[in-house]
Amino acid sequence: MKYYVYFDAYGNARRTVSASELAETYQNDPDMFLEAMCRRGPDGDTDPISGHVGTLNFNNQKELKDYLESLGDEIDGFYKAEADNRPYNF
Repeated sequence: MKYYVYFDAYGNARRTVSASELAETYQNDPDMFLEAMCRRGPDGDTDPISGHVGTLNFNNQKELKDYLESLGDEIDGFYKAEADNRPYNF
């Protein structure tokens, strides 16, 4: 199954839509999905786009959920010294 995931400027997954939802809601255009995810300013215009839409394939929604939940594990592992790395003082 194909999913489209909007990642904000910091790489956080903010919204996920399936291929069928992209077709129904955004005329099958990932750029329309990206524009819809951008904030609206007081004048009604969208703010400059600072994120991106990734296309991901998974066999089912559970695999997608597991993937999204694992995002950031490498950062947590670094700061908790879970691997062969050495935390630094920033």
